Amino acid sequence: MSDATEAGGPVEPIGTTGAANPAVGTGGAAGTSGVSGASGAVGIDGTSGAEGADAEPGGPAGGAPVGRRVRVVLVDDHRMFRTGVQAEIGQTERTGVEVVGEAADVDQAVTVITATRPEVVLLDVHLPGGGGVEVLRRCAPLMADAENPVRFLALSVSDAAEDVIGVIRGGARGYVTKTITGTDLVDSIFRVQEGDAVFSPRLAGFVLDAFASTDAAPVDEDMDRLTQREREVLRLIARGYAYKEIAKQLYISVKTVESHVSAVLRKLQLSNRHELTRWATARRLV
Repeated sequence: MSDATEAGGPVEPIGTTGAANPAVGTGGAAGTSGVSGASGAVGIDGTSGAEGADAEPGGPAGGAPVGRRVRVVLVDDHRMFRTGVQAEIGQTERTGVEVVGEAADVDQAVTVITATRPEVVLLDVHLPGGGGVEVLRRCAPLMADAENPVRFLALSVSDAAEDVIGVIRGGARGYVTKTITGTDLVDSIFRVQEGDAVFSPRLAGFVLDAFASTDAAPVDEDMDRLTQREREVLRLIARGYAYKEIAKQLYISVKTVESHVSAVLRKLQLSNRHELTRWATARRLV
């Protein structure tokens, strides 16, 4: 059940966008990778995606203010998904969104974001090279810019509490899942640009629970023993990836993957990958 990322060189910033590419949104079912317009996917407000399909042709989608523009970078390790998102939201005259760059891994993301200085970055959580949290860490100075801050909106297939809380602690302004409609996504982008915090309803509960008091959120001691890279390998193993696929996904050698798996099994006191998969599934990490 591999959905391994495509191999390739750096993704360069792009100057203009258009509607030449067909949208590939398939987000009708939870957990699918896609941004859909009228497929019945549930948006961040719990409404049907069909509502977004009724927007007037040529008018701003998702409530984008008339005359407003927002420059956006797409960060996701699946090229077809990036193409679909750009086709869905990147028709600037209609949506007000100008896609100025794309990236498929952490290093590419930091390079493109630094070069283009977008107002909003749509950031996938699971990326080769350290994940979305690593992008946030390396872009912290850009987020802290008082005059022209770069703001991040997580857009991920994952709805795991750990992923949500991790990127919010890292500085993201919001988190929505890939079942969101194109119209709601445009609206979320503009809200994040304006400094609002945006979450899918269910995910907002995770954040409220985590930040409800000054006390630190409960810590999973077992998970806390693992390094960031070991967690990435753990998730991919639990999703059924072969060692070679994981090596390609994370740009590391098969031998390094084997070492990480051994370390995870030892730290979690598990015997094999089947037990590891059950352990990860019980914690909703898959």
